[in-house]
Amino acid sequence: MTSPGLPLPPARPRRIAFAGTPDDAVPALQALAEAGFEIPVVVTGAPRRRSRRGSDTPSPVAAAAEELGLPVSHDPSDLAGCGADCAVVVAYGQLIGEELLAATPMLNLHFSLLPRWRGAAPVERALLAGDDRTGVSLMALEATLDTGPVYWRHEVPIGPADTAAELRNRLAQEGAQHLAGSLAGGLGMPQSQSGEPTYARKLTPADRQIDWSQQAVFIDRQIRVGGAWTTLEGERFIIRVAAVQPGEAVAPPGTLVDDAIAAGDGLILLRTVQPSGRAALDAQDWLRGARLPAAARFG
Repeated sequence: MTSPGLPLPPARPRRIAFAGTPDDAVPALQALAEAGFEIPVVVTGAPRRRSRRGSDTPSPVAAAAEELGLPVSHDPSDLAGCGADCAVVVAYGQLIGEELLAATPMLNLHFSLLPRWRGAAPVERALLAGDDRTGVSLMALEATLDTGPVYWRHEVPIGPADTAAELRNRLAQEGAQHLAGSLAGGLGMPQSQSGEPTYARKLTPADRQIDWSQQAVFIDRQIRVGGAWTTLEGERFIIRVAAVQPGEAVAPPGTLVDDAIAAGDGLILLRTVQPSGRAALDAQDWLRGARLPAAARFG
């Protein structure tokens, strides 16, 4: 059950407010609209300037809401002031306080199999940890971090080549359909989370820095999370796409071996790279132009 005093939504709400900001939240908004739910307000993050000289750009959820003809707000208090039966929150990016939660029942679509990976980066942490599965959970929102009781969990396997971006997209799409279906078909009663929780803190640049003495499979997961970096000749060097070739160490960790870099065991075959100050490019094209000395070292 939810915290004492917090209301639960009706089993079949019809008037649903929505809060979300990034691309990952757009499928849920679209699914609710396509299912015929009345959406009195869409609350999202404020427009952001993408470049120094650019103009303010609305969030992906704001753009989607405008295409659907839905009113957009940047004030979370509007979730409680619009007369909705409940609100659905998907990757909103801001904490919602106890006062708002007490005023309007809120549901949260979270991209993990709770209680595993509570927090800001559940997809990235599941991938980095080598989990073979993750999923989407629908929970009653509480003021504490991802602790609310769960209505359902939908499991999604993690493939050996999945990137975080691909996995988030799959979770967003499948979660959106399960969300709309469960709200239309009846929610039932949520069940308290059981099991040992793990926490998905936001990744830092240090989490993305490659230690070439690690096993190749771990480095491959870092690269698939996105933004994995090392250094070359004192400059940051990002590896966008790669493949793993496990096996015995063939050179000291970090050594360039043809079109690959030696790891603690085996090689990381380069596919797409991004040298400092440049756009991403095919690794073979970069290697031909870079003219690196034999056995150049990364990291």
